[in-house]
Amino acid sequence: KLFIKDLSFETVPVRIYQPKAPSASQRRGVMFFHGGGWIFGGLETYEKQCRFMARESESVVVSVGYRLAPEHKYPAAYEDCLNATIHFMKNTEHYGVDPANVIVCGDSAGGNLAAAVTQTLAGRSDLPKLRAQILIYPGLQALDFNLPSYQQNRGVPFLFRERAAFYLLQYLNGNASNLEEVLEGSHIPIDIKLNYRKWVSPDNIPEKFKVRGYKPHVLLDSTTEVYETVKRFCEPNLCPLLAEDAIIQQLPKTFILTCEYDVLRDDGLLYKKRLEDNGVPVTWYHLEDGFHGIMNSFNDWLSFSSGKRGLDNIMNFLKSL
Repeated sequence: KLFIKDLSFETVPVRIYQPKAPSASQRRGVMFFHGGGWIFGGLETYEKQCRFMARESESVVVSVGYRLAPEHKYPAAYEDCLNATIHFMKNTEHYGVDPANVIVCGDSAGGNLAAAVTQTLAGRSDLPKLRAQILIYPGLQALDFNLPSYQQNRGVPFLFRERAAFYLLQYLNGNASNLEEVLEGSHIPIDIKLNYRKWVSPDNIPEKFKVRGYKPHVLLDSTTEVYETVKRFCEPNLCPLLAEDAIIQQLPKTFILTCEYDVLRDDGLLYKKRLEDNGVPVTWYHLEDGFHGIMNSFNDWLSFSSGKRGLDNIMNFLKSL
């Protein structure tokens, strides 16, 4: 049912999935950024999901093979996703896509990249506005690895707390030195943390998410040497939760999926609150029995009904656009 083609947008490898059936009107286009901690994954890994998405929602799906860490550090992955998206938005007519109906979508690290790309494009007047963003258990901040979800789910597969910090450091620096400081929270000076407290704080997490084994964490200060190595964690292109309100207010309609048993759950909850506080329409779907990476187990030997529910909700949102 699909034409599938490998191309390059600028220098970025992409795989395009186009429905074969003729369409009376222009289709919607979906830019898809895969997960894998900025280190793993690629076009092959997400082949099934992209085919499913293109078929089910009758959209043109563009899967982006961005450069991976640690060989290619931040901002390589972000720049590849941004450049591929801009290229597509400027050339939608080649693919029968409505320029006013382009959506960015990603899971995990891909959700991080989708949020960063959406923020960057929000202020651009030379391009059509993005129609929506779909963020599937995204990682959106690196200030606090002791939020309730990080404590509660520290040892839940497929993403352990220590791994989450390790991947972020690999993406940022190409190595994981200062992992201990990042985990305990002594990597960012207190004054900077307090400055972002209005956005990144357990106080912004609804109480019902704190009942399962959460202890408030003592704020620690940072040495200048450690902060020097990780200060780019305060850049919104790396940690989209830290973008200014003026940017957040311009964001398009958003779908956020979170899982109860996921260290990144609270990143999604905090972003949901920020968007809602700034008047952005948010569709939130929470998998009470879900865990990180559940979408990857989609129609595999390892398949979970809650993963299917999550996917159905994403498809419903897509079709509503």
